[in-house]
Amino acid sequence: MSEPSDSPPTAPLVVGVLRETSPGERRVALVPAGVATLKRAGLEVVVERTAGAAAGFLDSEYADKGAEVVDREVVVERADVLASVVAAGACEGFDASALRRGQTLVASCDPLSEPKALEPLATNGIDVFALELVPRITRAQSMDVLSSMATIAGYKAVLLAADALPRMFPLMMTAAGTLKPARVFVIGAGVAGLQAIATAKRLGAMVSAYDLRPVVREQVESVGGRFVEPDTRTADAEGAGGYAKEMDEAFYTRQREELAKVCAEHDVVITTAAIPGRPSPLLVTEDAVVQMRPGSVIVDLAAERGGNCALTKADETVVEHDVTILGPTDLPSEVPYHASEMYSKNVVTFLENMLEEGRLKIDLEDQIVRDTLVTRDGEIVHGRIRELLGLPPLGGSGKQPLPTESDAAAENDPNDNESGETES
Repeated sequence: MSEPSDSPPTAPLVVGVLRETSPGERRVALVPAGVATLKRAGLEVVVERTAGAAAGFLDSEYADKGAEVVDREVVVERADVLASVVAAGACEGFDASALRRGQTLVASCDPLSEPKALEPLATNGIDVFALELVPRITRAQSMDVLSSMATIAGYKAVLLAADALPRMFPLMMTAAGTLKPARVFVIGAGVAGLQAIATAKRLGAMVSAYDLRPVVREQVESVGGRFVEPDTRTADAEGAGGYAKEMDEAFYTRQREELAKVCAEHDVVITTAAIPGRPSPLLVTEDAVVQMRPGSVIVDLAAERGGNCALTKADETVVEHDVTILGPTDLPSEVPYHASEMYSKNVVTFLENMLEEGRLKIDLEDQIVRDTLVTRDGEIVHGRIRELLGLPPLGGSGKQPLPTESDAAAENDPNDNESGETES
């Protein structure tokens, strides 16, 4: 019989879930089903009281799945890993000093647009994984928060348009006459765009779509849309990881002229075109809005980064030239139950990928880990974010350098991505 070991048992890794503090944010980073999955992996979970209430998940449901439901201070004190929906640059009023040195934060942080918001976290010794940076590779699809939230946004955008439009979507043949179906035009056939096409089609509209990447025609047609082909497409329009890449201004000028003609033929225009970390391309000019029918509706899903429509105002509904223009910036939070379920699945799968014998293993040979790790050991370690901040590379510091934008382009194979994402 072997002698008993004198070493104390290793304490289980503790994952903490805080109630979101960003104004209007109703999602939660981990749902009760996610708690059960992490418990089976040998982890402990602590959840702040009412963290999931706004999304429809009660404290009792978390407790039933094995989580401890405690006050916020206890979550921060005990958690090794904090999971959040939004943090740093993605969270208004985020306080990095409220976290404990040595913790790991897993959240959407908007590092490409707000890189300076990561500096206080690095200074305070927090290791940060920014989930927007999950690479677009097949192995990481179940961790891709941009795609999962874009699915929600595309669906909800159509419902907003249907509510604002002074006519119904489907063809109706009644004793009082025949009602023609609404005509919907979706610009951008990434995840949000494809979901918008499918949703509008299910509601009975006639749906057309445009994307500057010709390869998405089959995807558009598979969900019931007609692919529009103005003379603006280019075979060189897809960048790293399946994203649409930024083109020159001459291209966009020609594109806007052609799109104006198509917009004028439709009752609803839904725009989804965005480039991560860059201002949204202007696709629908004021002149295009003038040409649209009175009562038409534009839903601009790129409003957060300036909008695809020249008249969009973020988080506002405006009426210009008798056209209603909506600029929502957080549609997933308006469907918080299912958005939280999808986000939670992304987070749990992301954590499981790094677990080794119940502990987090930060393996920089793993592209998923390397591409999402922004801060570690008191420094910004992500090459792209260091470039944005004007910091020198870490190559000579003894740390393993993380990828720059050009490195990421070389490693992210567009052919290994099924979504063809263009949304932010």
